[in-house]
Amino acid sequence: MATDKTDRSTNRRGVAVVAALMLGAFAFNTTENLPIGILKLMADDLDRSLSAVGLLVSGYGLTVALVSVPIARATRSVPRRLVLCALLATLLLASVVAALVPSYGVLLVSRLVTAVAQALFWAVMGPVAVGLFPPHVRGRVIGALSVGGSAALVLGVPGGTWLGQHTGWQVPFLVVGALAVPSFVVIAAALPASRPEESHAARGVRPDKRRFAVVLSVTALTVTGVFAGYTYISEFLVDESGFSESAVSTLLLVLGITGIVGVAVYGRLLDRFPRATLAVPVATQAVALLGLYAAGDSRAVATAMMVGLGASLGPVFMATQHQVMYVAPGRTETAVAANSAAFNAGVAAGALAGGLLLPLVGVRGTFLVGGLMTLAALALLLEEHLPRRGERRAAAPQGAAARADVGARP
Repeated sequence: MATDKTDRSTNRRGVAVVAALMLGAFAFNTTENLPIGILKLMADDLDRSLSAVGLLVSGYGLTVALVSVPIARATRSVPRRLVLCALLATLLLASVVAALVPSYGVLLVSRLVTAVAQALFWAVMGPVAVGLFPPHVRGRVIGALSVGGSAALVLGVPGGTWLGQHTGWQVPFLVVGALAVPSFVVIAAALPASRPEESHAARGVRPDKRRFAVVLSVTALTVTGVFAGYTYISEFLVDESGFSESAVSTLLLVLGITGIVGVAVYGRLLDRFPRATLAVPVATQAVALLGLYAAGDSRAVATAMMVGLGASLGPVFMATQHQVMYVAPGRTETAVAANSAAFNAGVAAGALAGGLLLPLVGVRGTFLVGGLMTLAALALLLEEHLPRRGERRAAAPQGAAARADVGARP
């Protein structure tokens, strides 16, 4: 009886910590993209150009890409309760400073500080959450965390945009920063103070350098590919598909909702079908991008492809996070940090590639390039399933012996 009570108590604490981490992921992701919806408000109030304010987003992503792996390695022996509480406190304080100090320079510094905190938060969040539950539900835990991050684009950024338009751009920063408080309290109270290396999630279940490199490449290719076109999705839907600007907002909302549903569905399948839950959304993304290129002038086709794109974006990253933790050749937080760096680098590279390609191939051509890059990622995954040359040689004598044995049986 005492053991059952202890198990139930541990499970409740684990669920509470995962919920707090989901809220933290929502807050960090919302903060990262918040300026997108209130760009003009910030530019007018700070007396800066739109490109200068846009640096608050691009600089943020680039910082995450650059510091993810170094900071994960530097803090790998620090107790995770202390690390997470410090990161959430940083989010709160940086958000308050960004909102209350009317200076572009201070705002930029606060954004970069928050970016460093986010880089480490994403690196440790997965291993911490997974370590609180048995290994056989690892995929479900990663899926739950991904729902929190995905919801930021569907609820956080639109909500922050609406709030900023009605109250001023500073208020959304304060509100999002305040979300760190309940997460801080729950993690401080419920997360054990054990050292990270003591968790079963500290290292990969089946370390594999080759598979790890393939998954990182898939992340980079798919993200670069999708953002080469997605960066200009509004222009495509208006100019090529013939939608009104108001309809574009609805389509983007549908894409976001589809993404949350996709993450929730695939998250429940990660543990049973780890390879398929990566290959299928990558294939779906390729079909969606190439479909927009080939038949995007049809509103019906464009709508269907937008749904497919939404159903693949979140699940692809979630599945790669799950995979890098499983095959991590070293510590899992370093592996997750490397995957996060590949993702953020892909966002920047995709937007840059799309901008360079736009005058050469037009907005439609950017989706063709993105689709071809995604097909390359799919080819990598399929090739990786094939046995290696040494494995084929070793398997040949075994196969021959087995056939001989079968032939000798009566």
